[in-house]
Amino acid sequence: MTTPDPSREPEPTKPAGTATTPYKDRVYRSPAGVVGGALVLAIVAWLGIDAVFVGEGRTPWLALATMLFLVPLVFAYTLRPAVFVNDDRLRIRNPLRLIVLPWGQVASLRSGFSNEVVDESGTKYQLWALPVSVRARSKAARQEARAARAAARAGQGGRGRGSGGAGVPGGAVGAADLGAGAALAADGPRRAETDQAMDELRELHERRQGEPGTQGEVTVRWAYEIIAPAVAGAVLLGVLWGLG
Repeated sequence: MTTPDPSREPEPTKPAGTATTPYKDRVYRSPAGVVGGALVLAIVAWLGIDAVFVGEGRTPWLALATMLFLVPLVFAYTLRPAVFVNDDRLRIRNPLRLIVLPWGQVASLRSGFSNEVVDESGTKYQLWALPVSVRARSKAARQEARAARAAARAGQGGRGRGSGGAGVPGGAVGAADLGAGAALAADGPRRAETDQAMDELRELHERRQGEPGTQGEVTVRWAYEIIAPAVAGAVLLGVLWGLG
């Protein structure tokens, strides 16, 4: 499940001609990814620290090298991914890259086996923080089908309530079902959480892509703070195994 929440990171003021007050990004993350990553990091830290202090011979060095290799990668693929959105740009923090796309450079936002954004040059960028869940989509489809059936029953409310008869519990049950059906229908179509997030991004893109403050160049920066320690850990592991 992916839910948006306000960012705590301060942002600069908007360019002249838009607004002069500071504004913040809206952030989309994957709660399941964050929880899973935190658990994996806790297990790696527990086993690694235990091996460092209790192990003998090359074991402590192997444990340190393994942690140096694994911790950055686990962090990168679970805790790091996020999508930051404001009126001027879309900032995608993927495991190994940070991509900044002004809305004027966004051509489309697509949903298939993965959620991705396509810039004006045709380059695709996957949104790691908004993973597609087939299970969530199936659940939303079932809820939508139940809402449709409840709405259909609500349209036949008079006949459904009358069928119970006086003193028959079925009448009360029918009335309760109709009330629940009306509430489900009032909520609108069911959508998976990530699909709802993509709908919000598309709506904001349509509103803002032609504004003066949303123009600019697409920038991509590699996450060397993740890559460097992971490579160092891999090299150290190779050396230790090579030494036998």
